[in-house]
Amino acid sequence: MTTARQNFAFQKLVAAVSVALFIIKLGAWYITNSVSILTDALESTINVVSGFIGLYSLYLSAQPKDENHPYGHGKVEFVSAAIEGTLISVAGLIIIYEAINNLQHPHEIGKLDYGIYLVSITAIVNFTVGYYAIRKGKTNNSLALVASGKHLQSDTYSTLGIIVGLILIFFTKLPWLDSAVALGFAFFIIFTGYKIIRSSIAGIMDEADTELLKKVVASFQKNRKENWIDLHNLRIIKYGGMLHLDCHMTVPWFLNVHEAHAEIDQLDKLIREHFGESVELFVHTDGCLDFSCKICNKQNCAVRKHIFVRQVEWTVENISTNSKHKIEE
Repeated sequence: MTTARQNFAFQKLVAAVSVALFIIKLGAWYITNSVSILTDALESTINVVSGFIGLYSLYLSAQPKDENHPYGHGKVEFVSAAIEGTLISVAGLIIIYEAINNLQHPHEIGKLDYGIYLVSITAIVNFTVGYYAIRKGKTNNSLALVASGKHLQSDTYSTLGIIVGLILIFFTKLPWLDSAVALGFAFFIIFTGYKIIRSSIAGIMDEADTELLKKVVASFQKNRKENWIDLHNLRIIKYGGMLHLDCHMTVPWFLNVHEAHAEIDQLDKLIREHFGESVELFVHTDGCLDFSCKICNKQNCAVRKHIFVRQVEWTVENISTNSKHKIEE
């Protein structure tokens, strides 16, 4: 099963869990008449909506490339994450509104113990599914799945705040405490939504993923081969769970086409071993020039023009430039 289909299958679980937990929270509100629990249930409606938005986006993302989308449909995950981040922030604003309204117009609460039990179950399930969604999303480079997981976990944090408030009410008989706690968690939820929106915009705008670049460059540097004289103009673009990587590789000029392609195959194998199968690699090969001798440590080279001085250590900064490396006199 491809990573895109794995993401889609897991998002089905996320959507189903969101619906089930929403129903449980509505039941808890019905038996308690708690505005705090109603607030949590309202926030869960956004979970349900965003769960199905994420499901649809991952369905599109899993579709094969076609004439209109030669790079695939993965970019839709960034749009989905932006919508989901916005919904998370809106949920925080709803909680703030309901908490302030509850402070002004407190409601009598009944069967609080049953409500606490039911809401606690939803918190545990939410956090667990959210944790695995984030882990699966990071493994498969799926921002939509990570966003879904963070949404579930942010819902858990708001639910925990409400549970704390309900427990305090149960023991202190001070009804305003649940609103105070809910307000604090609402701001945290809004911040979580902002971070998801920020990540999605970065993906849509093809912002460089510095951490990913560091890992790729470190892998190249550690495993560089004798014929890999130089690498430059390295770029990585994310399309959902798919990574597109292109670069220029300098190889000895006397290699024939098949020999140069064999070097590219080694680079491709290295990438897939470290970053999975969802990688497309495009490499432009350059033949070495006279100045390349000083950074080339190829042994027994019959056409060497200059003695080897030292290798240029590849870094994110110098491997991303569109110029061949050389040692200045």
